[in-house]
Amino acid sequence: MFNSQKPDSADLPTTRQLLRSTVFAVGVAAALLVTVILPAEFAVDPTGIGRLLQLTDMGTVKMAMAREAEQEALAEAAAAPALAQAPSGPGAATVLAPVQTGATADGAPASKAEEMTLTLAPGQGLEIKAKMSKGASVTYIWITDGPKLNFDAHGDGAGISYHGYGKGSESRSEGVLTAAFDGSHGWFWRNRAGTPVTITLRVTGDFDGLKRMV
Repeated sequence: MFNSQKPDSADLPTTRQLLRSTVFAVGVAAALLVTVILPAEFAVDPTGIGRLLQLTDMGTVKMAMAREAEQEALAEAAAAPALAQAPSGPGAATVLAPVQTGATADGAPASKAEEMTLTLAPGQGLEIKAKMSKGASVTYIWITDGPKLNFDAHGDGAGISYHGYGKGSESRSEGVLTAAFDGSHGWFWRNRAGTPVTITLRVTGDFDGLKRMV
């Protein structure tokens, strides 16, 4: 049988050394939490190091995706009762969104209205676009809960990566957007304020639904 030799007490770490190692480990863990984990996971960057390492952008995307998933889950839960109570059988139809506001002579929808409300974290940007045919127009209004947002209204389509309609910094904007070509047309916002900003966008006209671009 092999008998291990009992270590000499002089070779064992002292209580002071163990305490020092523990304090050092806790300090390292706290530093990683503040400089890496919080910015990368929650877009919280109290030291500014996360922004320098581009970890805050990662956290912003993760938080935005989490909010989007939560909003989709809430929308599905709200839609479930409407689907359950909807009439069935020939000719029955359920319209959840967007709301049809008119029709052409051949029965095709001539206009629709849709609204989206989203919250931007500090530094976050997001984009909402709608599929539109060349010459189609929509009346729009977007408004924040106070602070101004940097915005860029533009479109893209086949062979066209960017076509600008206007940009600036406002807390409210309204008007008419007419598609210069077949493609996606809409708005990009960036929150340069130090606090979260909620924005509500309402669009009415000839378009194929609003979509948040990732």
